[in-house]
Amino acid sequence: MPVPVPTLQVALPVPLPRLFDYLPPPGIAAATVAVGQRLRVPFGHRALCGVVLGHGEAGSGITLRAALELLDTGPLLHGELLDSLRWLAGYLHAPVGEVLATALPAALRRGEPLPDTARRGWVLSEAGRTALPGLRAGKPRRLAELLVEARDEDWLDAALPGWRAPLRRLRERALVERVVLAETPAPAPLAVGFSPNPEQQAAIAAIRSATGFAPFLLEGITGSGKTEVYLQAIADCLARGRQALVLVPEIGLTPQMLARFRTRLGVPVLALHSGLGDGERAVAWLAAARGQARVVVGTRSAVFTPLPHAGLIVVDEEHDASYKQFDGIRYHARDFAIVRARALGVPIVLGSATPALETLHNAQVGRYVHLRLRQRAGAAQVPPVRVVDVRKRPLQAGLSEQALEAIASALAAGGQVLVFRNRRGYAPVLLCHDCGWSAHCPRCSSEERPTPMTVHAHGKRLQCHHCGYRKPAPPACPDCASLALQPQGNGTERIEEALQARFPEVPVLRIDRGSTGHRDALQRHFDDLGERPGILVGTQMLAKGHDLPNLTLVVVVGIDEGLFSADFRSGEKLAQLLVQVAGRAGRAARAGEVLLQTHHPEHALLQTLLRGGYPAFAQAELALREVAGLPPFAHMALLRAEARHADPPQQFLQAARQALQGFALEVAGPLPAPMPRRAGHVRAQLVLCANARGPLHAALQAVMPALHALPEARRVRWSLDVDPADLY
Repeated sequence: MPVPVPTLQVALPVPLPRLFDYLPPPGIAAATVAVGQRLRVPFGHRALCGVVLGHGEAGSGITLRAALELLDTGPLLHGELLDSLRWLAGYLHAPVGEVLATALPAALRRGEPLPDTARRGWVLSEAGRTALPGLRAGKPRRLAELLVEARDEDWLDAALPGWRAPLRRLRERALVERVVLAETPAPAPLAVGFSPNPEQQAAIAAIRSATGFAPFLLEGITGSGKTEVYLQAIADCLARGRQALVLVPEIGLTPQMLARFRTRLGVPVLALHSGLGDGERAVAWLAAARGQARVVVGTRSAVFTPLPHAGLIVVDEEHDASYKQFDGIRYHARDFAIVRARALGVPIVLGSATPALETLHNAQVGRYVHLRLRQRAGAAQVPPVRVVDVRKRPLQAGLSEQALEAIASALAAGGQVLVFRNRRGYAPVLLCHDCGWSAHCPRCSSEERPTPMTVHAHGKRLQCHHCGYRKPAPPACPDCASLALQPQGNGTERIEEALQARFPEVPVLRIDRGSTGHRDALQRHFDDLGERPGILVGTQMLAKGHDLPNLTLVVVVGIDEGLFSADFRSGEKLAQLLVQVAGRAGRAARAGEVLLQTHHPEHALLQTLLRGGYPAFAQAELALREVAGLPPFAHMALLRAEARHADPPQQFLQAARQALQGFALEVAGPLPAPMPRRAGHVRAQLVLCANARGPLHAALQAVMPALHALPEARRVRWSLDVDPADLY
């Protein structure tokens, strides 16, 4: 009788909802390979790195390929993290191999060896100690004096910004050397000087007293000291010998928060975000897995950090859309952080001045503990908001004369100004003044809905912000040969240009995705401005938690298009954005003011915000959502399909709708996507809605295998987005 052959069940990073059976590598018994170890295997004509998720047996007559190489001596993914990732794959109805690949840093995903995570730093060499008295004054000498004792790089970041350039000069002369430092030091007590107000003290006490899984919503107006509450809770977590994970929505927030945490907590704080090199991310991830990293601060993907000694998770600005992954594995970092906190049995703090309506609803029905901070910390006061009606008024690059006069007054008083325009580039569209031709993206436009190309580089370049297509601006109109081509509307580049001409005596710095592409670029902009009078012109990147103590005036330009969006979440997003950007003003002792320019001063959303703030808007919007049967009172999924031609997506979605018949769901579609063409592909979708999660997931669980098997599925690119953040 044939003896069954032991096999390994491997999850691979491919869009197929199954595991793949392989024989173990030559010379290795299958039983000695643990679940969670990485394995390099042949797959077609290439080799892939996968993760072992089980063991099996192959019967006689079945021919299997052998794995090429076992990459780890022990499981890399195991325990809570592996269980949570399996849960995530089931919740998103996504291939588990792609979910596991998403969770691993790129270097480990590619199968590279595990990096060394020893804590390293710099110290003067013997030659450096001898040469120190003779070094000339300057940064190299200041650095050498600091390196009489071994120092790690985090400490040097705080003590001597810009230390890397002088280090290179000292290293060229062999005056410094890299050394392995002792294990992570014990946390120092928090710096003295913070006196919490009663609301902060109540929040700190509630988080400290929590045992096991305890979700908190920390709702605090901008400038109310939410970060101080985080610091106190993390310090308590460290004192108990546990690890803390802090999620922030943008890379730009990470340096500011890292510096503050390192100064206050007295332990190394590791960063984990896409701005780091692959090797740096692998080191931070593995240091956390080994328990060496006590505090990790990172963006969305940091939610996959292993936490063997977990004590606390914090999600700052929990409402932010940046926590949602919009391609590949479409997870929401905030929601997955809550799942992990439950599995780890630790408290989680969701902080925001403008909580997501789902989060607020969970607090109102008692699922989360609702902590409130209603007053600004210290002497800071909430800035007054003035609405500027710009109807029939002349505008210069979108700015009214009233706004320009307010900017001049703020600068004359020694303050700083933030001009907010949530549209980067020079102008939204290039238009022929003679015949009406405008520049549209050839890859994203359709006959029914043309997609304008944004003007960049002071009118010299056109770029599509949806697909990235670029081309030079034409010297004359392609339709009528007129030279009357004019940029229409105002982006951050055009506003920057106008303000530089109007206020040549002060720095005008533009903060958007185009000006902050390099590592730590945002922090360098803030450092360049310092405390002197100046103007920041920027997009929503400036609305996210930055602490600018000398900012006394915020001017909000051009929010009217957001008042009339078709997306049911648009009102929530706009309200959050307005409250957040307004909250940048007057955060220290100096009073602040907010000017809000609009052509629709009587719009209901603006009036509600002005009269009752975000809480009043949230209550009104929740009531509307309940009547309309929309999240958080219903649960949605979006099935998207796209192809070069219109028929394949329609055929696939019609087949999918047929498969979904008989389930307790509302199915809308197939419908054209709100953006029906993108990057040369025609896009369509089905919207699935149910009153409870159970029926929605039961239907998806039943039909997903059939969708993968549809002949129509091979002619389209399709995806499923559970709990979509928008319908685009």
